[in-house]
Amino acid sequence: MGRESSPKQTMAYTVEQLVALNPYNPDILPDLEAYVNEQVSSESYSLDANLCLLRLYQFEPERMSTQIVARILVKALMAMPAPDFSLCLFLIPERVQMEEQFKTLIVLSHYLETARFRQFWDEAAKNRSIVEVVPGFEQAIQNYAIHALSLTYQKVPRTVLAEAINIEGPAFDKFLEHQVANYGWVVEKSQGRGQVIVLPRTEFNHPELKKSSSDGIPLENITKIFPILG
Repeated sequence: MGRESSPKQTMAYTVEQLVALNPYNPDILPDLEAYVNEQVSSESYSLDANLCLLRLYQFEPERMSTQIVARILVKALMAMPAPDFSLCLFLIPERVQMEEQFKTLIVLSHYLETARFRQFWDEAAKNRSIVEVVPGFEQAIQNYAIHALSLTYQKVPRTVLAEAINIEGPAFDKFLEHQVANYGWVVEKSQGRGQVIVLPRTEFNHPELKKSSSDGIPLENITKIFPILG
């Protein structure tokens, strides 16, 4: 006998089928709204289902739940660096975007896109009622901040990293120990005061790791094309 699906798996499968078969049927609105709440409680995510719901709200504006829309946008922020937030925002009417909670989320998105993490955490702290309703928000943004730093830096001062992920003191020490033990981070003493964290090598912070250009079209093949184009 095959393994039985859990209730969460069954619900996800059902919603995916609803989206595939009836993407413009307003009758599926309650199912999609329930699925947003399911994503929040189970810390799962479905961009396709959420976009489908926002499209249906465009056709049924009187049925729009701003609470559900806010949760969709918070989940989209948590998916960064994917462009999900912009995709969702495009489907939300401007009059709705002008509401205070949505203006706040747009500001938070801008801070993340421009890597202004200190401003982001300060703004998020003022609006805990909006973001903390979605479990896992803080950790998701911390992961994004680390990703953003690793695109540019080989080494990051302790103070810069601590500010970017909004962790200080003993909690930050514990975080570093975990990263060193599990993800290959290295902690070094800087020439001045404090510590420097050496991030894992990637093709972004170490360009020499990028695939060789020899993987592309060989030069001799390109030179053969020129006479044909001429």
